[in-house]
Amino acid sequence: MKLDNAFGIHEQALRVRAQRAEVLANNLANADTPGFKARDVDFQNMLKQQMVQPVRLKTTHSAHLPIAGNDLTLNELRYRVPTAPSLDGNTVDEHLEKTKFSENAMEYQASLRFLNGKIQGLLRSIRGD
Repeated sequence: MKLDNAFGIHEQALRVRAQRAEVLANNLANADTPGFKARDVDFQNMLKQQMVQPVRLKTTHSAHLPIAGNDLTLNELRYRVPTAPSLDGNTVDEHLEKTKFSENAMEYQASLRFLNGKIQGLLRSIRGD
């Protein structure tokens, strides 16, 4: 049994949602920065890319070989189209960013709960419960 099949798409979804949370938090942190342009990621596109890439493991010992990180590239970030840009050129709409951040957090939590349920089921199978 392959664990990739057991967990489905949720492992990759967690990774993408965590990266999206960073982008949205950055938008909120720069809500008052003149000229700052709000950005977001294309979740569907990034998830497709994550599904094709092999799972990357983190190094836990100094003798392990370093690996490339999962940092977002500028090509993966998209500018958000402002509904009402401010006079100073800032395109962050705090209400929209908070809504997007909350939605992303709820979807992250849903994937996490799904994975937790799968892991608990696998543990019960291993123990013979």
